[in-house]
Amino acid sequence: MAWREISHGDQVWHVDAVAERPAHMQSWQLVLTFRAASAEPRGAKFWTLYPLEATSKSSLFIQAERIPDRDLSRLLQERLA
Repeated sequence: MAWREISHGDQVWHVDAVAERPAHMQSWQLVLTFRAASAEPRGAKFWTLYPLEATSKSSLFIQAERIPDRDLSRLLQERLA
């Protein structure tokens, strides 16, 4: 089950959030994955770094819950353009 679902045009996209901590860094970064809900276009998915950081995963995900859907839609639109 997706963390969020957003619409873009006539397509529904599943959005998932994961935490990543690069080597030699103290903070966790938010990475979002967007996947087209339908089979077409096949393979329509991408990962992108979102500008959020926190010292713990739980804090990062609490912040992520506050991201408005319109910001996710704008990010998707920019990526697909």
